[in-house]
Amino acid sequence: MKDPTATKIEARPAPALRRYVGSYVGFDLRGFPAGVHCGPPGRELTAVISLSGPLEVAAGTDEGSSATRFGGVAGGLMCRSVAIHHDGRQHGVKVSLTPLGARAVYGMPAAALAHQLIPLEELLGPLGVELVERLRAAKTWPARFAALDEVLLRAVGRTEGGRVPREGAEVAEAWRRLVAAQGRIQVGALAAELGWSRRYLTDRFRGEVGLSPKTFARVLRFEHAHALATVHTPLPWAEVASVCGYADQAHLVRDWREFTGRSPTAWRRGEILLGAG
Repeated sequence: MKDPTATKIEARPAPALRRYVGSYVGFDLRGFPAGVHCGPPGRELTAVISLSGPLEVAAGTDEGSSATRFGGVAGGLMCRSVAIHHDGRQHGVKVSLTPLGARAVYGMPAAALAHQLIPLEELLGPLGVELVERLRAAKTWPARFAALDEVLLRAVGRTEGGRVPREGAEVAEAWRRLVAAQGRIQVGALAAELGWSRRYLTDRFRGEVGLSPKTFARVLRFEHAHALATVHTPLPWAEVASVCGYADQAHLVRDWREFTGRSPTAWRRGEILLGAG
């Protein structure tokens, strides 16, 4: 049996898309044991297009969660990991959208997609079908990324010329500051920086993004911890907790259980694709 192989190719979108699209990532993982990969929550909305068989994804990692099959799937911001069932191979493209990207690409606020997994063609219509077909027909990663640029630019062009309402732009600034601080900023302090009341910030942020700023800050701290935990020589959990702004390791464990359904140690032991991409 051949050793597992993991290919990961990252690319930036076209300049006109960078306000809305954070990145493209192509991946090809082969030869791993079959299992369930825990897709963690993070700062951006994610769309994934399979380049091989259908994706089998469940919203949540609870035992017995039923998986749905998708050719391409889009999700909003989440408070829980998604369970990605695989047979040892994953081959596809991941597109990360900013909250503004939901309005620009899908024509709706990110809040309308929060905690959901939706077929890509349901959101993009014929453009979604075309995108999946073109990505699967392309033979190289540069050709796939070029197809993403072309189709997504057309999607942005049809949503009122890509114009974003004022309230979306306001929240985007709050989102940017939370991301820059990796969630290590008090909501009251952020509201003061922006010249808003805490209630106004919370209401506007939740209405646009789908999570409260406090919950989103927790997701960002978890995202940072998850990144540190997936490197080849990870820090001890107590150090991860300290670096990421947790009061102590117990608080890290609490959030890890909430976001993944497992303790950090059980997650690391059960994550087959750990370090693969």
